[in-house]
Amino acid sequence: MQQTPTILIVDDEPANRDLLVDMLTRLGYQCETARDGFEALGKLNLDIDLILLDVMMPGMDGYEVAKAIRANPETQDIPIMMVTALSSREDRIKAVEAGANDFLDKPIDPTELRVRTASLLKLKRAYDALREHERQLQDIVEKRTAALRKALEEMAKANRRTYQAYVDTLHRLALAAEYKDSYTAEHLRRVSLYSTVLGAAAGMSPGDVEILRHAAPMHDVGKIGIPDAILQKPGKLTPEEIEVMRKHTIIGAKLLSGSPSRLLQVSAIVALTHHERWDGQGYPRGLAGEKIPIWGRICAIADVFDALTTERPYKEALSFEQALEILKTGKGTQFDPRLLELFESKFEHIRALVERRARVESESRAQAIGWSSDAEALRVAFDLR
Repeated sequence: MQQTPTILIVDDEPANRDLLVDMLTRLGYQCETARDGFEALGKLNLDIDLILLDVMMPGMDGYEVAKAIRANPETQDIPIMMVTALSSREDRIKAVEAGANDFLDKPIDPTELRVRTASLLKLKRAYDALREHERQLQDIVEKRTAALRKALEEMAKANRRTYQAYVDTLHRLALAAEYKDSYTAEHLRRVSLYSTVLGAAAGMSPGDVEILRHAAPMHDVGKIGIPDAILQKPGKLTPEEIEVMRKHTIIGAKLLSGSPSRLLQVSAIVALTHHERWDGQGYPRGLAGEKIPIWGRICAIADVFDALTTERPYKEALSFEQALEILKTGKGTQFDPRLLELFESKFEHIRALVERRARVESESRAQAIGWSSDAEALRVAFDLR
């Protein structure tokens, strides 16, 4: 059921107010009255549908009252009809500029009052319908935005869970490698650390450095498929055994390939290409220069450096300085020259990280490989850029 419109009559003359109240009540409207502009502004919170506003009033004239009504966002859409004896062009222009929608001349003609009032109330209903439509649209937008935000949050949670599942898969493969070869266990952690630092220094994005941190330890995962007699042989390998050992690159790539996860895809690249050489004399494909993916080029440096600085059944460990000098002899032949220069520039920082790693070695191996937390590993790597 439609509510009866309420009309505010603003006039400093009681007789004028009473006349308008009587005429409008007969037309079926509810009326409120105000004897000046101050009282009128105070009554605007009574859900007014139309204002009949006298122009000539003490204190605030009709123009000032109209301007105040239009300046308030809560009342700016209420139609205003100026009730005035002023009929000059200048007065009407001034009223329109103040915010009047229509005019009613004194003395008041009942028919004109009825027609003009009905027209302005129709305008008010249109304003109200538009505002209600805008409010409903806003509610719909807010609800859909909230639903979309929730859906995106759930998607992000699902993506994080999926990513973590891939990370856990790699960690378990690393654990399998540890059972296979005790020398491989800490080697994987250190290669991860060196690769993280070098990747950050090479300008990789934080996301790619994070991927490299988890992918680098997978470079030797293919050794799971190498016979123990070859893997743990204390002496030098025969040419035939070397060929078998070299297959760990292909085995590792096959173990990790075929996944939609970029993390596993990069891990497969690392496993396959970390023994390629800058001059094309590496294996298994004989790739050269930048045809070798940067993931493999970085891990090649990290892998050889760690192999040189750690004791193996067939060799003594070299000092960091000795290992660096050997690496430098392979600049431009075995290793990417730019990456090797970056590695050399981070040499002292890497030494400090290794010493720090030794102090946290008692931490659970279920934690992030090579560092106590993901955030710390990435932060340290980027601090060293």
